[in-house]
Amino acid sequence: MSGATDPSLDLLAPGVHAWLATQPSHGRTNAGVVVDADGVTVIDTLMVAAQWEPFAQAVEALGMPIRRLVLTSSHIEFSGGTARFRLPGVYGSAAASAALDQPANPEVFRRLFPEHAPQLGDDLRTRPVTHVVTEPAHVSDAAIAVPLRGQMLENLVVVVPGADIAFGGALCAFGVTPAAYDGDPAAWADALDDVVELAPIIVPGHGPIGGEEEVRALQAYLRACVAAEGDVAALEDGPWSEWPGREWDVVNVERAALLAEGDPSPPPTLLARLGLT
Repeated sequence: MSGATDPSLDLLAPGVHAWLATQPSHGRTNAGVVVDADGVTVIDTLMVAAQWEPFAQAVEALGMPIRRLVLTSSHIEFSGGTARFRLPGVYGSAAASAALDQPANPEVFRRLFPEHAPQLGDDLRTRPVTHVVTEPAHVSDAAIAVPLRGQMLENLVVVVPGADIAFGGALCAFGVTPAAYDGDPAAWADALDDVVELAPIIVPGHGPIGGEEEVRALQAYLRACVAAEGDVAALEDGPWSEWPGREWDVVNVERAALLAEGDPSPPPTLLARLGLT
């Protein structure tokens, strides 16, 4: 794999590439590429032009038509660059489709990702989903999209069985604190049991490539958020104690507690961050 300062397409197996953020964090995600005989499947599109433009150029340099774009989540970290890929069909879950049918809200994104605010202009546009995936299905000869619940109501994981690789996308954060403000930490943790059965090599949406050990660490963190019962001070220590993004702990703990009480409302800490309280 590349050791360059800037990201590049890393060849993981014949026809399977990963684009890995050099400083993994919220707002700095990974993407993937699967090459079939008929063309390319892109997995996620990063968030801002400084990220998606070099990625798109690297994909175009493969010299194959870009046929398909699979979104593991509608969140802007994963869908921000969809308009850069104008021609391929866009595959997503029903939840992603509903979200991307709405206009982008750059002001909300700037509050969520202040480091990237200058690049999140009012002209930001995303493409809608053109193909809704509701059950495991081949999106190409090589790649299967699998719907799972967790980081949001519905996510997609892309599996390449011939390479023993799965692109976990938004459902997997390795060594980075996840953000569950739009999902269900308990259901997310349960879904990760399915993820480890899909492939031994997992390309996450956040963080370095991993496998079952990294999935289990994420799962343990999410279950610790549930066990805290709304009190972030009660969140137990674990490998996540050293992860960046710990400001999301309180949001995740609040979200888990609200859902346990049957309340799907956004966490109060998130609303405060967005200036909505």
